[in-house]
Amino acid sequence: MRYTTLSVAAILAAGVSLSMVSTAALARDYDEIRLGVDVPYEPFMYREADGTLTGFEIELGNAACAYMEVSCTWVEQDWDGIIPGLLARNYDAIMSSMAITDERAQRVLFSEAYYTTPSAWITTRDKEIDIEDRASLEGLTVGVQRATLQDNYVTERYGDVLEIRRYTGADDVVTDLMAGRLDLTFMDYPIAEATIDIDTPESNYKRISDFIKQPEEIFGQGVGMAFRPRDEALAERFNDALRAIKENGTYDEIMNRYFNYDVRL
Repeated sequence: MRYTTLSVAAILAAGVSLSMVSTAALARDYDEIRLGVDVPYEPFMYREADGTLTGFEIELGNAACAYMEVSCTWVEQDWDGIIPGLLARNYDAIMSSMAITDERAQRVLFSEAYYTTPSAWITTRDKEIDIEDRASLEGLTVGVQRATLQDNYVTERYGDVLEIRRYTGADDVVTDLMAGRLDLTFMDYPIAEATIDIDTPESNYKRISDFIKQPEEIFGQGVGMAFRPRDEALAERFNDALRAIKENGTYDEIMNRYFNYDVRL
């Protein structure tokens, strides 16, 4: 009996040991990495006319994977389900303009931040809206993408005076703004640049605020990749890769194709 007990214990111990080795190997030796992404979100991720997935973050992710010598597959997921999809193992990481916030960090493990961009209030050229005059905002309708930092900011700061309409994607916000169904929108500014002809003399749309990046408790500490909490080794591999492509000039080369200002961190 004692022999049998010891044998079973030894077998169980060996199984645990093999499991630990297998888990460690899995963390180190991905042949293919699946990256969750919400498309479209120009200029960060979108499709060319031929269906090819491209954009600043797509190129950046592909460059990081090339540095690591692994194959990366992009898995599309609507934004409001993107963290649940990660936790359900539908993909291995999120690389989709996700700002690092304390609230999200309770659910996912973040990489180091690798870029930051401002948000801004935007309306049509013919409207005179003073975003600082709260009384004048009563009855106006603002469009935001659902479950974004912009949604959080508008809800917390202006939910008592503006009617907020929430949309699944940024394109839907722009469509309703152009159709006159919204008075204004609050958007990530590079998204506005990519989807609306803005801040040019001939444009029908204008920015009516400074660039907004604060407060940190809403806008976070920059954009990072998100991983399941136990995948520390995978997160560190991406940290190493992103540092390397910043140092070798690849990051700047990609950035300059999409922005005329510096977004790197």
